[in-house]
Amino acid sequence: MEKVEHTAASSSTQATDAEVVARILAGEKELYELLMRRYNQKLYRAVRGFLREGHDAEDAMQDTYLAAYEKLHQFRHEALFSTWLVRIGINVALGKLRERKRYALGPLADDRLREVGKLLLQETASLNPESIAIRKEVKQLLEKAIDCLPEKYRVVYMLREVEGMNLREVAQCLDISESNVKVRLHRARALLKECLYKLSVNREVYEFGFRRCDRLVENVMKALP
Repeated sequence: MEKVEHTAASSSTQATDAEVVARILAGEKELYELLMRRYNQKLYRAVRGFLREGHDAEDAMQDTYLAAYEKLHQFRHEALFSTWLVRIGINVALGKLRERKRYALGPLADDRLREVGKLLLQETASLNPESIAIRKEVKQLLEKAIDCLPEKYRVVYMLREVEGMNLREVAQCLDISESNVKVRLHRARALLKECLYKLSVNREVYEFGFRRCDRLVENVMKALP
């Protein structure tokens, strides 16, 4: 019996998004957890491009998943499920910004960027406690620097450089042209300076996993109708 259950679980994990969606709509609500775990990281980075506080981003993610569940029957497979989900997330994030009317942009702090540049040049032979602390500080400074970007540049940078989505996906998520994505990305890189651009492919930035991932999944699953 346990072997059969294990096989079923493995089959679900390997199923495509379309197959998982179809099974959820057929009544297997518990499989929604699988979709959340697949796209928690991507969705977090998308909404985090608009909401600068981590707890605000988590709230937006929960609202997004609940809204997506309600609209799941509307998913027509014309785009990737992740793109469809991110677009819902962006609309939720924008809605929260409009509600609170407290979002303000700040100028790039050149002194802080210079600090990042110095830290990036510090190469260490091994991951000793000091080098680990330095890497952690670099990541924190990078996140703060990205937060200083104007919204339209920041979200493009987050989706393309941090999350690694291709130009077409970013354009679909934001409903703009690919050429517009390229222009905004170029401007974002210029604002972040050369020292930050060297870290633009760092996939550890704005991580969303472990306990945070488990907590969000549990909250959403409990709230599902």
